[in-house]
Amino acid sequence: MLLTSALSACLWLATAARAAIATDEDGQVKAIGLRTHTLQQPYLDSDMQSRWFDFGGDTVIRTDQYIRLVSDRPSQTGWIWSRVPLTATNWEIEVEFKIHGKNQLFGDGFAMWLTKDRAKTGPVFGSADNFEGLGIFFDTYKNNRPGVVFPFVMAMVGDGKTSYDKDTDGKNTEFAGCSARGIRNPSVPTKARLTYFQDKSLKLELQYKAEGEWTLCFETEQPPAIPQVAYLGFSAETGELSDNHDIISVTAKNLYMASQPSRPTTPGSGRSKKAASTKKSGGSWTWFFTKIFLGAFAIGGAYVGWTAYRAQQNRRSHRF
Repeated sequence: MLLTSALSACLWLATAARAAIATDEDGQVKAIGLRTHTLQQPYLDSDMQSRWFDFGGDTVIRTDQYIRLVSDRPSQTGWIWSRVPLTATNWEIEVEFKIHGKNQLFGDGFAMWLTKDRAKTGPVFGSADNFEGLGIFFDTYKNNRPGVVFPFVMAMVGDGKTSYDKDTDGKNTEFAGCSARGIRNPSVPTKARLTYFQDKSLKLELQYKAEGEWTLCFETEQPPAIPQVAYLGFSAETGELSDNHDIISVTAKNLYMASQPSRPTTPGSGRSKKAASTKKSGGSWTWFFTKIFLGAFAIGGAYVGWTAYRAQQNRRSHRF
């Protein structure tokens, strides 16, 4: 029983090791969580402050449910901003949000920011205009954008000098975007996932159709130049029309490419040293037993020959 248990344990450990190796070899991109840019319930410390984020304006924090940037009331502005910049070269930010209200007419929307400056109130979804960096706008009210279905999600790359034109819903400064009608009053948790690889790609995915189902909003192989020192922020505003704009959670990760395992380049060279060693060891044992068998056979043959010789000598001695 003890031997069986030991063998079972060894087999289990071997299986687990193989599974870990397979996971490492299959995964191309690895991720490390960024605590400095992550927001989870209860959001605040014991002294009712956040260690990593500042908040202001009309923002209300309910520690067991949400961070409400603005409530369903006219003329509100609210924001939250990271206290430290996001300096990772490659990163992924996933935010769960909720835009909801009871009115048939509603507005205006909220924004996600990765900009050089932080915590400045202004007319662009509650934050400052002429920003430098990246803004992702979740626009729920259509001003003048023919042929586009709202709500509309749009990315804008700011150079610090160009203004966002609210009257045309940012048409002339749009970097990329998509319609996302289901992000307001959703039946499933609504999420946005922004993935950035420096000089390689920028991708935005949305979850609003079904839980666990991600819809590609846009992806580009020529990403914009985001400032090396950029702060993460969220802001929202309401005008004459309003909605509740809630941030439920924010998860940030630093991404890096996993090292590739070496591959054999010639036929037959893929056998590992361990396999070769095992084969060599097996061959050694086989040769060892072969030598014992041959030795025994030779001794037995010599004994039989010697016995026959003695018998012949005895017959000769009796004959004379």
